[in-house]
Order: sequence, then structure tokens, then C-alpha cells
Amino acid sequence: MARLGRRGFVGAGVVAAVTAGGSAKAQAFPAKQIRWIIPFAPGGNYDVTSRIVAEPMGRQLGQGILIDNKPGAGGVVGLELAYNAPADGYTIVMASFTVGYVAPLFAGKKEMLSQFAPVSILTTVPTLMVTRADSRFPDMKSVLAEAKAKPGTVSVGQPGNGTTNHVAILRLQLNENIKFNVIPYRGSGPGIADLLAGNIDCYVDQLTSSMPHIQSGKLRPLATFGLERIPQLPDVPTLGDLGSKPFDGNTTAGVFAHVDTPKAVIARLNQGVVAGLRDEAAGKRLRELGAIVRPSTPEQFAAALKADQENVSELLRLGLLKPE
Repeated sequence: MARLGRRGFVGAGVVAAVTAGGSAKAQAFPAKQIRWIIPFAPGGNYDVTSRIVAEPMGRQLGQGILIDNKPGAGGVVGLELAYNAPADGYTIVMASFTVGYVAPLFAGKKEMLSQFAPVSILTTVPTLMVTRADSRFPDMKSVLAEAKAKPGTVSVGQPGNGTTNHVAILRLQLNENIKFNVIPYRGSGPGIADLLAGNIDCYVDQLTSSMPHIQSGKLRPLATFGLERIPQLPDVPTLGDLGSKPFDGNTTAGVFAHVDTPKAVIARLNQGVVAGLRDEAAGKRLRELGAIVRPSTPEQFAAALKADQENVSELLRLGLLKPE
């Protein structure tokens, strides 16, 4: 498996793209519709977030934004499509550090994050474990107890190998010395559907995609994988509350463009994304779903990605983030 060095991806294309020169064509950008690739199936956190932001973003840019779901391989299929598109800003992709760096390792490829330029953070979203309302597990402690007593019997779904959700499960298993039967899906939509159908015991999800099912009473939240409780669900404990070693398993994701995209085009895309996030209706809806809205500069996004690199470095060093 590729080794994650101290410099990591930041020494490569991410920073270079932020400081690259623009072009005359960028001044007229955008002159046509922008394709926004979501590397997961409809219904998940990425899909929900992008659709909320796309409409006000398009208004600010004066062009339509086409949401294009391209799931597969933990996000790698969508990333490859985005990278193979022209570096002109008309194809963007939503991703995170784990999707861009870790997921490709599970697909037998090199990291892909250095092939993209950060545009802006979108949101940080709480990650949590949920189960069905009629589940045999009354709480998170019972899940952990069975996973310890009967390794591999508790089935836990996640939206793709190498995703933040998958990393959070691996971290929990390491900290608690337990073993789940971890089942990857092509996004949270299919995974939640399988959970509701009774085909798996639990699912590790982002709050934006699980909240509607929690509000409807179909799902019960068991624990949040963040360092703090979720304001919208104040009675749901953190792992630290339950005596487990705490870690930050929340998801920070944003918009990327091809690494060779002109600087001026990146700046214009950033204006559009930030405007979309600051739209009153869009921001209100994202916050209702539990997201922390985080418009940023490309440089701030690059710094956040570097911090995420440190969060998974131990798992990479121990060889836990690799295909089984």
C-alpha cells in the first residue's frame, strides 16, 4: 500500500493548483452549464448537500448546475470521471480527504487527491451509528458488547470502502478491540434501504441523510462518532460518553476541480460555492439536517485536508486501511 508521508498530498497538486496562473478564458467563466459529479448514489449526504447548494450557486454564477451521480468503488468512479474531464472548471466533484486519498487504495490505485484543486469546503457533518426502530439493540453499549463477545456477528453497513464512515468503523474496532461484519455499499441511499429492510443490523451514516428517517421514527441513533454531542439530537451519546476512546469521525467535504484548472476559474467557482452556502434558505436547510456550513477559501480547504490526513495516519501506518 502507498505510504502516507509527512508532506502527504499537500506537497503535490493541491497547493500548486491554488497558486497556479489563470487564463483569458477564465474571465468569461462560466459560459455554459457546470457538471457537478457526486461520487455516490442518490439519497446520501453528498447528494443531499449538493442539491441544496447547487440552485443558489447556479444563480450566482449565472448558469445551471447539473448534479450527476456516479457511484462506485467508494467514490473512485466519480473521481476518475472528474479527472478525465477537461481542466476548464465545467466539471467539479464533491469529495473529502478519505474519498480522495484512502478510497483509491481500496480500488488498487494510487491516491487521487493530488489530481484535484480544492475550491471550498461545503460542510462538516456529524457521523453516527443508527439502527432500525425495532432493532434488538437497545443502545450502543449492547452493540459493542455483542461485537466483543461474538466477533463478526454484528453487521454494520457503510457507504464505501475508504470513506469517512469506513474509517470511523475501523477506528472504533481498533479502540475497542472488537470486530464487526462491515458491509460496503455504493452510497448511503442503498445502505439505509437495506437497513430499513432488515438486511443489516446497523449503519454508520452522516446526519444529513439519516435525519429524515430519525425524524420519521424509522431509525434510532445509537451514538455519534464526533467529539461533541449533536445539537439536534442532544440525548444521543458520543463514544466518549460511553467510555470509549474518543476520536473525531465527522465528515468534512467540499468541492474540487481538476488540478490544472486556471486559478481565476477556481476563484470564480469559489465565489459560486460560497454564495450557495450563504444563501439563507440553503443554509437553513443544511443546518436543519445537522450540517455545519463552512464556506472557505481554497487555501483554508487545503489546510483542513492536511488536518484530516493526520487523523487517519495511524490507521494507514498500522496497515488497517487496505483491501482485505
